[in-house]
Amino acid sequence: MKPKKNSLSDLGGIMFSTNPDFEYQEEADDQTTLPNNQQDLRVMLDKKNRGGKAVTLITGFNGRDEDLGVLGKMLKTKCGVGGAVKDGEIMIQGDVRDKVIAILQKDGYKVKKAGG
Repeated sequence: MKPKKNSLSDLGGIMFSTNPDFEYQEEADDQTTLPNNQQDLRVMLDKKNRGGKAVTLITGFNGRDEDLGVLGKMLKTKCGVGGAVKDGEIMIQGDVRDKVIAILQKDGYKVKKAGG
């Protein structure tokens, strides 16, 4: 099943062609995910624009969005909290930096605490 196109930007800029022989060619997503030991992740605490609520933010993941989503789900499950995966970042509710760093290091990721 093809993913649903929700906005005009999902169409790639092509709206309509008067050429009857025109066929739109979609670009293939060939991005691969680096192995865990080559990932360089940063874990920081963020309170900006969140109504004073603290969020643990994990940035620096290189790879497919699906793999980032799997990593985010695993971290949320092991920490026992909620969160989200947006714009190449994992947001986990609360200040669980130390727990996240321990989990990621156990899985073989290179992790650094960032932001003070």
